[in-house]
Amino acid sequence: MLELNKIYNMDCINGMKLLDDNSIDLTVTSPPYDNLRTYGKNVDKTWGEHIWKPVIKELYRIIKKGGVVVWIVNDATINGSETGTSFKQALYFKEVGFNLHDTMIYAKNNPIPLTHNRYEQQFEYMFVFSKGKPKTFNPIKINTKYSGSKKTGGFRQNRNGEYARNKNAPVCKSKIDYNIWWFDVGNGHSTNSIKSKHPATYSIEIPNRHIISWSNENDIVLDPFIGSGTTAISALQNNRKYIGFEINREYVELANEIIKTQTCSITL
Repeated sequence: MLELNKIYNMDCINGMKLLDDNSIDLTVTSPPYDNLRTYGKNVDKTWGEHIWKPVIKELYRIIKKGGVVVWIVNDATINGSETGTSFKQALYFKEVGFNLHDTMIYAKNNPIPLTHNRYEQQFEYMFVFSKGKPKTFNPIKINTKYSGSKKTGGFRQNRNGEYARNKNAPVCKSKIDYNIWWFDVGNGHSTNSIKSKHPATYSIEIPNRHIISWSNENDIVLDPFIGSGTTAISALQNNRKYIGFEINREYVELANEIIKTQTCSITL
């Protein structure tokens, strides 16, 4: 097993081969999908099946039974057609043995305007895969609008197959959040000038919510494409351990600098 709370400057496929079977509780990552961004000279520009299939196979091997992989992806548009790579990957996750536990949406409050003959792209997929039934679910709760009032809804079928109006049950104070999450995105909204040096940062609330939802304290969180280190920061802030892989040495140094500034008060 590799040392915890460390980013390794290496290809994630080679890095994951150094991890034991069934050793990781949770993976939260956003791979360099469809070459939509340039991640540095060390990155294979032909991000295709020859890369993501071995990654997915290794993830299945190292994830614990009941563990979860959160795979945040989107598709490029080539010759007027979306590639559908995200769906190909989702189906391959199922092929190697994962359950597609949930198809969630990461929606952007401030999407970048594009000029084309379709509606503006405002979301990315957050596929939640599990190795069997998830062993952990700590749901994010939201307040209900009519908390404390009585339900006056329509008819409900009882155990005898009869219908009756359910009008006496109180409305709970909170409920499980929906599977569409809205965030501000982009370097222009980053409060960290160091983090803005990376081309593909995302809101820390994304890993925060997933880490809280699908893991417990002291669990191990993996990000095989850790980039600017956001997943690592979230793991430490929520009392989890992390392992990260990043092939670009410049980004490893950047991530370590960001992690240091964001978690300096945390005792490892």
